[in-house]
Amino acid sequence: MHIFPDLKRLEEKYAKELTVVGIHSAKFTNEKATENIKKAAQRHNLTHPIANDNTFDIWQAYGVKAWPTLILIDPQGKIVGKVSGEGNYAVLDEYIAAIIKVFDEKKLIDREKVIGKAEKLEAGVLKFPAKIIAQENPRRLFIADTNNHRILVADEKGVVTDIIGSGKQGRDDGDFAAASFYMPHGMAVTGDTLYVADCENHLIRKVDLKTRKVETIAGTGEQVNHKNGGAAKTTPLNSPWDVLLSPDLKTLYIAMAGDHRIWHMDLEKNEVHILAGNGAEDIIDGPFANSSYAQPSGLALDGDKLYIADSEGSAIRVLDLKARKADTVIGFTAKDKARLFIFGDVDGALGTAKLQHPLAVQLYNGKLLVADTYNHKIKEIDPVAKTAKSLIGAGHSGNVDGKGPAAKFNEPSGLALLGETLFVADTNNHAIRMIDLKTLEVKTLEIKLPGK
Repeated sequence: MHIFPDLKRLEEKYAKELTVVGIHSAKFTNEKATENIKKAAQRHNLTHPIANDNTFDIWQAYGVKAWPTLILIDPQGKIVGKVSGEGNYAVLDEYIAAIIKVFDEKKLIDREKVIGKAEKLEAGVLKFPAKIIAQENPRRLFIADTNNHRILVADEKGVVTDIIGSGKQGRDDGDFAAASFYMPHGMAVTGDTLYVADCENHLIRKVDLKTRKVETIAGTGEQVNHKNGGAAKTTPLNSPWDVLLSPDLKTLYIAMAGDHRIWHMDLEKNEVHILAGNGAEDIIDGPFANSSYAQPSGLALDGDKLYIADSEGSAIRVLDLKARKADTVIGFTAKDKARLFIFGDVDGALGTAKLQHPLAVQLYNGKLLVADTYNHKIKEIDPVAKTAKSLIGAGHSGNVDGKGPAAKFNEPSGLALLGETLFVADTNNHAIRMIDLKTLEVKTLEIKLPGK
């Protein structure tokens, strides 16, 4: 996902010379289904052709070793360049220009445009909502209407009372109507102040709900794996996926999915710093500086325990903020060599239980409710006993209300608790679902825009 902006720049710059073909070689079982790939293409506005390489035949034929890998093929069908990893726009730009020059001289550049076709998206009010949070006083919901690039403020009955953002992709500060976001994700709220992880802009935004103003408080807009922190507005960030406020309201914790770390922002000094993680994509416990994470995507705080939905490791992690040590609640750690590739849908204790790409975690009565996203379930985890059990969801995608395992979700990615009701951002269903935690009954919340 992180190279899509670079690919789009190259496609636009060399619109008549370059054809991009995406090869999707899935790690997770859920990502092997063609229908799910189509939804991902819709979510990221991709129009180039995509091959579903779910048996890794193309991967193996081209000798690929890592995600992402980019291969340049000249007009005669020969491989003339290969690079892995992110941040390779400049070298690709240079090589593509050189290849075009060489083959123009040979009159072998075919400039007939290969037309891509975007998958048709049928959605209602919401478009791939990624996260949701709730506020007790006043009782209201904040919905990250992610692919509409806006935040909706609604009451618990789904009536939208305010819209934050113009709906246009961008990074403009200003009043609600003029401000813009780029695929906003996690949020945190206190009083009339809302913090937003503006994920694809690589920014943290602050919303004043009284004055109806949006301002950027952290990040430069540049996507960088930064080794050090510093002044918030001059330090680049990398795909902030979720944010969470400390009880004293002085610290904003940030799940920095793009660089596999947990960051924190000092809201009084306006500084951002790395809290935990060495930057390696892995599942390694221990002291904060030596620990590793894999695309952390959701946060929850219980006293001195900061819980993390560590998505790419299919794990739930915990940071002891006093002892400054990381531990794994559910997942597979250093003793398991294939730990980043161990996932599934298995209830049980640590070492046996398996999740598949969880994206959200929510505290409830001393337990953790987890959006087990690629299993299309809500699970309950006991953080002390280190056990997991399925609570709600059939375990395969769908859009069905009902009770417990009879209900169906499609990649639930956000959770919010209001009283005894759990609200779920059911991302691929473009919906908000409500769960009565006493009866485990699931209903769909109708979202009603002003004047509709």
